[in-house]
Amino acid sequence: METAANHPYAEHRKIKVQVENLTKCYGDLLVLDKINFEIYQGELLCIVGPTGCGKTTFLNCLSQFIPMTEGSILVDGVPASPEIHNIAFVFQEVSAIPWLTVEDNIRFGLRIKRLPEAEIEQRTERMLDIVGLRKYRTYYPQQLSASMEQRVVIARNFAINPDLLLMDEPYGQLDVKLRYYLEDELIRIWKELGSTVAFITHNIEEAIYLAERILILSPKPSTIKEEVIVDLPRPRQYDDPEFVRLREYVTERIKWW
Repeated sequence: METAANHPYAEHRKIKVQVENLTKCYGDLLVLDKINFEIYQGELLCIVGPTGCGKTTFLNCLSQFIPMTEGSILVDGVPASPEIHNIAFVFQEVSAIPWLTVEDNIRFGLRIKRLPEAEIEQRTERMLDIVGLRKYRTYYPQQLSASMEQRVVIARNFAINPDLLLMDEPYGQLDVKLRYYLEDELIRIWKELGSTVAFITHNIEEAIYLAERILILSPKPSTIKEEVIVDLPRPRQYDDPEFVRLREYVTERIKWW
């Protein structure tokens, strides 16, 4: 299976995020063991691995929600810092702020960043159009469907023009129809904005459908077991023989034990 190192996929792409020797221990428990990889500018990268391998810990270290035991994370060649970089996070649970309207949810991160009011309004209006929620701008999250509420969360995070958007199984609790719909929405928004996205999922089919490249984590202590280039045209078809082949390959690599 080809990797970015021996595939034209990476030839003309800028490295946006560089992770070197990422290690995380909880006391004597080694969870992440000297993980090294890059994320390219504008890439949609998926991370998969067996249950309990440390995928969420991995993402929490990338976001700097929790400290690394060892290692470094560089964004555009500079140590990642909340004071310099915009690193956004979409959680497993829908995290729209319940006391804010749709439009104020989208404005929230922009106001935290203290952007000029004119720019806040410009970005808010654009995201309302992109996610199709202009008619619902004054609604509160509890007045929305689950898929619409998740679109609010996605719009809020894309609005800040993140250097890196981290998504931790954001569709795992939704039914299949909603998941398919939101996967297509994510692809559309990602392509329109050119954002850099790292998406964790336990669903191999979802990873093949979304990703340009997949990182496969090993069981704990986790390392990068393999990377897989997903060189399929969009929109992708679940019954495409190459889609099926890749799904089976990644599944077997996770079930290696």
